[in-house]
Amino acid sequence: MGKIMIEVENLTISAELKDTPTAQKILAILPIEGSVNVWGEEIYFDIPLNAELEADAREEVEVGDLGYWPAGPAFCIFFGPTPVSRGDTPRAYSPVNVFGQVVGDAKQFKTVSSAAKIRVRLADG
Repeated sequence: MGKIMIEVENLTISAELKDTPTAQKILAILPIEGSVNVWGEEIYFDIPLNAELEADAREEVEVGDLGYWPAGPAFCIFFGPTPVSRGDTPRAYSPVNVFGQVVGDAKQFKTVSSAAKIRVRLADG
């Protein structure tokens, strides 16, 4: 559907958006900036978006998934187990709308520190 760039600390990582209502709403509010929260191997930040859970919302996600957490509301990037994981699979605290996927190695986000400034923008071109 579209490509975005995630810029945080010394990282610039691209991600592909899925063709979902949440992805369309995220695209409409770009660029967005925030302050990172680290929760296990997930980073998330508050965003100015109010969207409902979609029919396929879930807690169990994959490494590299981008999720929208309505309770935040927050933009979540999953790159490994979280405190509520069962094993090595990332797990959200409560259901999220998965709206995209990191291109490449999502484990790079392990270096990001809490309170880091993050920016998400539409990819050039």
